[in-house]
Amino acid sequence: MTVEGKLVLAGAPIGQAGDVSPRLREVLEKADVVAAEDTRRLRRLANELGVEIGGRVVSYYDANEAGRAAELVEILKQGQTVVVITDAGMPGVSDPGYRLTHLAVEEGITVTALPGPSAVTTALAVSGLASDRFCFEGFPPRKPGERGRRLAALAAEERTMVFFEAPHRLQSSLEAMAEAFGQERRAAVCRELTKTYEEVRRGGLGELAAWAAAGVKGEITVVVAGHVMADTEPDIESLVAEVDRRVAGGEQRKAAVADVAKEAGLPKRELYDAVHRRSSTP
Repeated sequence: MTVEGKLVLAGAPIGQAGDVSPRLREVLEKADVVAAEDTRRLRRLANELGVEIGGRVVSYYDANEAGRAAELVEILKQGQTVVVITDAGMPGVSDPGYRLTHLAVEEGITVTALPGPSAVTTALAVSGLASDRFCFEGFPPRKPGERGRRLAALAAEERTMVFFEAPHRLQSSLEAMAEAFGQERRAAVCRELTKTYEEVRRGGLGELAAWAAAGVKGEITVVVAGHVMADTEPDIESLVAEVDRRVAGGEQRKAAVADVAKEAGLPKRELYDAVHRRSSTP
């Protein structure tokens, strides 16, 4: 059964208020309820746009998302229109919105989106990296071990990858990416997109990690080139043998694995696992 209410996921500007569409102005004026990630920021945006919010404004953020989603579904079931708007970008994309959308769909409520600016596609467009195929990976895990494992699993990903990151974790994340993907893997750090101090820094991951050591501020989106497959698959056995030869010559195994993997265009973790299996075989 279809319910008469309507859920509208409204894309908010990521920097410039002038990027909003006329439709956003309209839905903010006409919606019965506006659920905002930050009600103060919503009212500032409305003031900048010269818009008078016609309906009730409620908070809808990470800490209250689960409980508030159920309340909003009940409002939708009464035939009302609910607009969800986050601080920037599209609700549900690393922002509150998924739980409410899921519940609304299960209840047969109409769900639509009012598209708007997106840090993901904006960063991808200005990165200078391939944009025909890409994947969005959100925020890397905060804990180093978990982050390393997540990135290692992406080492052979051929699509361009887009990440969000907090400025105080940018250096450590770029270092972890350089460890997993290679120091020379091309990337772009996009800071404060569409804002007054917009900056796009392009280069190898190792170079970008060194640059970030001085400290970076603002909203950050990182775009990383995908893994380029070699014309022929490297012979793992010969690469393991080369690592063994270097270790026998006095080189540290970790350094030998890193160098040989880089020269062969192979994810370091893959070669390390092969070396480990060889050394564990009786």
